[in-house]
Amino acid sequence: MSKRKRHRRGTPERRDLHLGELSGILARAKTAPLDAADLAALTAAVETLVFLTRELEAKGTTIERLRKLLFGASTEKTSQVVGESAGAGDPASEAGHDGAALAKPKAPGHGRHGAVAYRGATKVLVPHESLHCGDACPECQKGKVYPLQDPAVLVRVRGLAPLAATVYECDRLRCNLCGEVFTAPTPPGVGDEKYDETAASMIGLLRYGTGLPFNRIEKLERGFGIPLPAATQWEVVARAAGLLAPVHEELIRQAAQGDVLHNDDTTMRILELGDTPADTSEGTDTAERTGVYTSGIIAVGQGHHIALFFTGPRHAGENLEAVLKRRAEDLPPPIQMSDLLAHNTAGDFETLAAGCIAHSRRRYVEVADNFPAECRYVLETLREVYKHDALARERKLDAEERLRLHQERSGPLMADLERWLHEQLDEKKVEPNSSLGEAITFMKKHWARLTLFLRVPGAPLDNNICERALKKAICHRKNSLFYKTLNGAHVGDVFMSLIHTAELGDVDPFDYLVAVQRHHEEGADRPGDWLPWTYKETLARLAKGPDPPP
Repeated sequence: MSKRKRHRRGTPERRDLHLGELSGILARAKTAPLDAADLAALTAAVETLVFLTRELEAKGTTIERLRKLLFGASTEKTSQVVGESAGAGDPASEAGHDGAALAKPKAPGHGRHGAVAYRGATKVLVPHESLHCGDACPECQKGKVYPLQDPAVLVRVRGLAPLAATVYECDRLRCNLCGEVFTAPTPPGVGDEKYDETAASMIGLLRYGTGLPFNRIEKLERGFGIPLPAATQWEVVARAAGLLAPVHEELIRQAAQGDVLHNDDTTMRILELGDTPADTSEGTDTAERTGVYTSGIIAVGQGHHIALFFTGPRHAGENLEAVLKRRAEDLPPPIQMSDLLAHNTAGDFETLAAGCIAHSRRRYVEVADNFPAECRYVLETLREVYKHDALARERKLDAEERLRLHQERSGPLMADLERWLHEQLDEKKVEPNSSLGEAITFMKKHWARLTLFLRVPGAPLDNNICERALKKAICHRKNSLFYKTLNGAHVGDVFMSLIHTAELGDVDPFDYLVAVQRHHEEGADRPGDWLPWTYKETLARLAKGPDPPP
């Protein structure tokens, strides 16, 4: 029995038409009416063009995004997507009485970093070669010189290998009579390990903090005359991850107590899935799954931000469920911010679900060229909401004050937007199956979650902080392509979690990793003392020595 090729509804039947044939039809149309064959050919071409246009509008928005990436604006700012309207933010509305637009004032500064920005630089105090405090002034011979509070500053930057090696050549002497060999003692502070904590921290920072693969680090160090094989680098970071594990577990425990939890995931690749760690598949049936993801969770609470990464067959919602199992029972459900995909919300846990406005907004950005007026209204409304949120941060309002500000200023805007959404579909101003109709339907469906910030103190507007965190995993995926094993992925998760948590707290991640490894025994006993926001106080306390007995 022959099989017929089935066409989707609305799909024109295939007909091969050449450009020369169409050009001839257009030329004949100028002089005489078209015959049946020419009319059929031209009709088929027009139907094909209409069909392709509809397909691109409905499903091919990624092509438009690629076009904008290559040739157009690389930002989703409202002014770049739909242009500025005459009113708020439009240069024409800011023109003076003579019609000339007021120029935006130039930001102060020359764009260079001052000496204060070099926090990790070695500081060298250079005294004056001939003058001291209280000496007579060599210029006027009457006054006395005194030191100024701010010295003259010079910054000099030198190139160094990320990992430097020192070879200690210890003298050996031998008795010519008894043959005994005497070797010079090792200098103090050298240690017994060939690769110390600073080496492990630097390799981990390069590998998991900046996405530099082991083989590239090996090639870089070879150029400095220091052999550092990729296999050796793995052994160093794997050992260091074991020392960092207690603090990593404490980060997970404290993240579970957070007030707001952001979560999302991105695809990852692991070559060998057979060596699943015992705690990865616990409580979740992942045996039949072939997909691998890196989930990012950002916990906000008590003035701190904690970043967690989990790589494996679990989705972001399942990883969040595993984290929330450690939450204290007397705490209320936290706020969960995500992009509302099923992967991020699936799990046996109770949260106040909030929707990411930025993801909903992006749907209008993608179709703004086809529906400029409608998209302008939505984008400009949301822009005002974000301005109010920025004002709350500028004024350093607490959660309750921020909520009142949004209810007073953003509430009426969002109420008008909700009425507009209903009007577009109820009054059939927009085709529901069009790309704009789908964007409106999505926003209506998730309206309660998208507007949680108008009802619950501390509810964020978007999931951008988690999206930025996942760039570490994406950078790793683009440069290294994969993890070899799940154990290797777990080592990467430990390093990424500690590194990004330190970065979110404006703490030097290298210094932090070194400190935790050097005091791993204390960290195993009291991990809460070795978090990015507590370790400096712990180091200062240890430097002073034990407290005297009462």
